[in-house]
Order: sequence, then C-alpha cells, then structure tokens
Amino acid sequence: MMKWFKKESDKEKNNEENESVFSGTENIEKEIMEEDVELELKEEVNEEETYDREESPPEPVRINDEEKTDDTSPGFLKGLRNRLSKTRKTIVGSIDRLVLGKKEIDDDLLDELEEILITADLGVRTTQDLILSVTEKVKRRELSDPEKLKTHLKEEIKDYLSLSQSSIDFSSFKPFVVLFIGVNGVGKTTTIAKLAYRLKSESKQVLLVAADTFRAAAVEQLVRWGERAKVEVVRQKSGADPSAVVFDALSAAEARGTDVVLIDTAGRMHTKVNLMEELKKIKRVIDKKVPGAPHEILLVLDANTGQNAISQAQLFKDQLGITGLVLTKLDGTAKGGIVVGICRELKIPVRYIGVGEKIGDIYPFIPENYVEAIF
Repeated sequence: MMKWFKKESDKEKNNEENESVFSGTENIEKEIMEEDVELELKEEVNEEETYDREESPPEPVRINDEEKTDDTSPGFLKGLRNRLSKTRKTIVGSIDRLVLGKKEIDDDLLDELEEILITADLGVRTTQDLILSVTEKVKRRELSDPEKLKTHLKEEIKDYLSLSQSSIDFSSFKPFVVLFIGVNGVGKTTTIAKLAYRLKSESKQVLLVAADTFRAAAVEQLVRWGERAKVEVVRQKSGADPSAVVFDALSAAEARGTDVVLIDTAGRMHTKVNLMEELKKIKRVIDKKVPGAPHEILLVLDANTGQNAISQAQLFKDQLGITGLVLTKLDGTAKGGIVVGICRELKIPVRYIGVGEKIGDIYPFIPENYVEAIF
C-alpha cells in the first residue's frame, strides 16, 4: 500500500452503559430464560456519556403527502444525487480531474486512482480489487482510454453492490419482527421511526418497542417519534428488563394482529462482551415467543465513521448473525464509498439508507440508484 496511506484510527466513544441486572422474580425468567446465566453487569458509567447524539430529534416536521416520494421517479434520483453530492465529488469529481488531458492509463494514473478510492473509504481490499481489474483490462488492451475509466469503475461497483441485495418482504410473517442494534449515536431510534412511518404509509400496522430501558431519555425519544409517525409504542418504566418489555410487546402484537414490530435496543459498544450478551438474551426471548423471529436483525451504521463501520459490522455479525444494514447520514459525508466496501467485504446487504432529517428521508437501498446518483 502507498506511503501516503494511513489507516484511520477508530474513534470509539467511551459510552459505557450501566447494565441492568435481570430480575429473577418474573415469570419470563422462570419459564423462558431458565438456561440463562445471570449476568453480573457492574461497569461504572459516567452518566453524561450515556446520552446518544441522536437523543434530541430535529424540530417536529409536518407529515403530509409531499414527503412521499416515488423511489424510481426522475425527481427522486435527482434528489438522491444532490444528497450524495459530497461522495460524488470525492469519487467522480476526483476521477474527472485525474483523467483530464491524459492519453493513456499508466502506473502513475493507477496510483492516483488508488488514492482517490481509498480516500472515499471504499476500503483497502475493495480498492485493490478495482485496481487489479483495471490493470488486467489494460494489459488485455480492453481498456486504454482514460475517459472510459469511469464507466468501467461504475459497472464494477454496481456488480459489487448487487452481490447480496434482496428486499425485505414484511408480509412473509405476521407479526414480522425486526430487531435494531448499533452503537451510540448512529441514528438508530430515528431510523426506526422513519421506517415505521414508511411502513404505515404502505398500510402496515406497526408497533414500536422501547427496549432501551437504561436511559429514560431514550424511551421518551422513541415515544415522541412514535407520535409523529402516529404509531403506538410499547414501553415500561426506566430500568425494566428489556427482555420483559419485548415479551410483553410481542404478546400485544399477536393479540392485536400487528403486521410489523420494530424493536429499539440500547446503544452499545460492539466490543463490550456483557452488553452483547444482553442482546443475545433479547434475541432468545423473541425466538421463544415468536418461533423463527427476529426475522430481520438490522445493524444501524453511521456512514461518517468510514472504515470503522466495517469493523463494527463484522463484530456484530459474528455475535448476532445480522441480516442487513442501515446506513445513516449519507447526505452529510464524503465517505459514502463505505457502502461498496461493506457489500464487497462482508457480503451483508444494505437494506435502507438515511439521507436526511425528515421523517420521510429513508429509502430502500437500490444499487442501480446509488451508483447512478454518484456517477
């Protein structure tokens, strides 16, 4: 790798969360979780550090038909292109300047291209694959014109993004249970509310579950977002066992014939073993109550974290077997290339992307749209 390249150091927040000790007095613990070893969670916490950056949502927005956008319309693609302008400038703008006036693809050009792709956070291995592909085509004389370099990269990246893509069929189970996980500050709670609003606009009956019981502010935040999306929220008092909250919510969902259940969990560092064990417990309770659930485990990632997002995704994948990703804050970052790196290296599908602050600013990830918006 080139001398200029330095790996971006992980900028993990020391947001250590004080775990709740699971009560042994509840029937759920006796009947459902007999196999669990009681978790002794004794981590000291600076209370101020437990608040997510997402804790204070933006000012209330009016929910109306103007926020409903056809994901395939020219207007939508133009809007997505504008939202991804920083990433587009980092990748395509830099490539345009690189090939300007060049008559051949030589080693110097490839070295500079490598720098551009790494700067856009495509990742080392993904960048190496792309450079190797270009090099081989140049050797076979299939690619010689620098002006056509962008077209080749566009097609390669589209192939990478399409490797493991599939949409979620929320009608395949009833209730369809989705468990949301992620570290502090990635936009998890707001993402849940946005998805709830989208599903409700598709005539789905949705129930939100406030299983982040450690922070009272987190529960209140989800309730406020639920009110905006006009979706009911199941909650309990602060400090309650999150597994008990989930169990009660699923019971209510079954009784009411709810279509989709979206479960919020406490933000946690992916390196904290005890915190991950609590998530595993929640997952077991869900499966016990609704066999085969959760049907989706979505990891929410902040696109601004760049390569650190890949390490987060890998660890959560190893621990919980996540089924998909949601990339948030893509509208405010020049590191949108991380989507390509994640799809290529981890083979985990990106289900949704967040590209704004409004409650309607969440969209299914469609590789063709994403590539067209950038290139």
